[in-house]
Amino acid sequence: MSKLTQLNHPLIFHKMALIRDKNTGAKDFRELVEEVSMLMAYEVTRDLQTEYVEIETPICKTKHRVLSGKKLAIVPILRAGLGMVDGMLKLIPAAKVGHIGLYRDEETLKPVEYFCKLPQDIAERDIMVVDPMLATGGSAADALTLLKEKGAKNLRLVCLISAPEGIKYVQEAHPDVDIYVGAIDEKLNEHGYIVPGLGDAGDRLFGTK
Repeated sequence: MSKLTQLNHPLIFHKMALIRDKNTGAKDFRELVEEVSMLMAYEVTRDLQTEYVEIETPICKTKHRVLSGKKLAIVPILRAGLGMVDGMLKLIPAAKVGHIGLYRDEETLKPVEYFCKLPQDIAERDIMVVDPMLATGGSAADALTLLKEKGAKNLRLVCLISAPEGIKYVQEAHPDVDIYVGAIDEKLNEHGYIVPGLGDAGDRLFGTK
């Protein structure tokens, strides 16, 4: 079974309260999502491999640890996942960014890819798939399946808010993919919204209904 990590950091707690508040406008909502995403990237990348290289300070030569060269990619699930990208890029600006868009066919109930643009060397990269909400888990699981079909091997799913139902679904569908969340909420309601949640992340990010 995949590893589930809830990021228990006071700054994340504080900013998540503001994100959830229905009175937070689109501008502040976008900025807060970006800030929490940056904080989450710090934790999600904690186990990146490093190696020693020789550098020269103004005083003398020394050896210091740097990233060992493992390539990274951030892949937002359209459209709400876009809100998490800039915050992560502030910490890891060399990461490549892919984009993936899916919808579910109403007759076959199978995922249909409407947009997918990935780095050519996606199979060689550690990939962070990002989406603010992990509700039913359907979209996330479908996106992970598509990425694997495109050659991706090293995948992590990063979400701000999750429901137990979505976590269970993704873990069963992709037991090899570790999941990082900022909060685990109570449940899904009859409409598939996370309770207490934050509403529709895409609508709040982009000011649409």
